[in-house]
Amino acid sequence: MSELHKFLFDGLPVRGAIVRLTDAWVELLSRRAGNSETGAYPPPVAELLGEMAAAGVLMQSHIKFNGALILQVFGDGPVKLAVAEVRSSLGLRATATISGEVPAAARLPELVNIGGQGRCAITLDPQDRLPGQQPYQGVVPLNDAAGEALPDLSQVLMQYMRQSEQLDATLVLAANDQVAAGLLIQRMPVQGEGNLAGTGLGSDEQRAQHEEDYRRIATLAASLTRQELLTLDVHTILHRLFWEERLLRFEPQQGASGPHFACTCSRERVAAMLRNLGQAEVQSILDERSNVEVGCDFCGRQYHFDRVDAARLFTEPEKQPPAPSGMQ
Repeated sequence: MSELHKFLFDGLPVRGAIVRLTDAWVELLSRRAGNSETGAYPPPVAELLGEMAAAGVLMQSHIKFNGALILQVFGDGPVKLAVAEVRSSLGLRATATISGEVPAAARLPELVNIGGQGRCAITLDPQDRLPGQQPYQGVVPLNDAAGEALPDLSQVLMQYMRQSEQLDATLVLAANDQVAAGLLIQRMPVQGEGNLAGTGLGSDEQRAQHEEDYRRIATLAASLTRQELLTLDVHTILHRLFWEERLLRFEPQQGASGPHFACTCSRERVAAMLRNLGQAEVQSILDERSNVEVGCDFCGRQYHFDRVDAARLFTEPEKQPPAPSGMQ
């Protein structure tokens, strides 16, 4: 069962979370593999998407945002675009657009950032937008400050969090065809966090002590290997890494309240997309074939619109005939 665990380090302005996606991740991959037009993702692409899904859950769980967190990686490699979306309910979905051959041992630079122009975008899309409100988006390169390609997604996202939130973070990610997992350790803002320690945090000596505490915890977190993250249970991981620290653990989120696969596609959304496409374009598709077929890249569901359905899309509601019984 997929699960999310959040915890605090008692007395220190440091928080953490660990996620293991199992059934949710397997379902996501199986939907892609079951699509006869696309087939399964190549292993390096599946690993990238799994890391993105795990990272999305960790980031969503920390910001407590009522809406969708959308993580995108795009560039000039064989993976033109990879997307992972996690909603505040922890419903998640992910997909990738591939063009060309994917090398068997490809990592992030070979997948997306061959020419050094790759980008990572994090978008926060509110669930109930106010009039005129736009989603917030932050974009960072897939290179470090010296222009060198970063080797993996965790390094890119740590750079993003330092730049956008001005908070240090340590992130470890891993994925295979059965598990997608991640560990996030993040320094909390010192301002207003004195109650964690029972004393103020304003003196230079106290700041230096908290800096040392965070570096110690970050070093322990960074020692977690990919194999350990994929194969060990959460309790074992936390005990091995932080057995000398005092952890305050929250109730795990799993089952209906935990991470789960969920797609937000619907016939109504596809219909709206076709209306935006325009009547002339839809008619040209119908002239070539008997109906318009639209498949969801995330879940694989197919939506079909015949000539009658298409005519209804562009007819004013009060002039439409009653829908046939059983129409979906």
